Amino acid sequence: MKFSVSVVAEGDRTVTLEEVVELADAVAIHSGIASGAGSHSYGAQLVVEAPNSDEAVDIAMSLFSAAAIAAKMPAWPITRAETMSEDDDFYDLEDE
Repeated sequence: MKFSVSVVAEGDRTVTLEEVVELADAVAIHSGIASGAGSHSYGAQLVVEAPNSDEAVDIAMSLFSAAAIAAKMPAWPITRAETMSEDDDFYDLEDE
């Protein structure tokens, strides 16, 4: 099953737009988008294949950490990770 996983790392300084652009390039291979310019955190939303939500978070956190290293982002701790499965997304649309 596919999951969309949002991962956020928080730290002690303002993240620049240039840094977020580098992170966006690093997560693009995982259908990812990046955020955080102008804040004390940076994050990404990644699409991963996993059998359940817990494993999706583990996979996404690993991919996010590797992308952050590749983008030369600050080595901040991950403070939040949230998932939405493709089924959850479909059911949300059904309720409208």
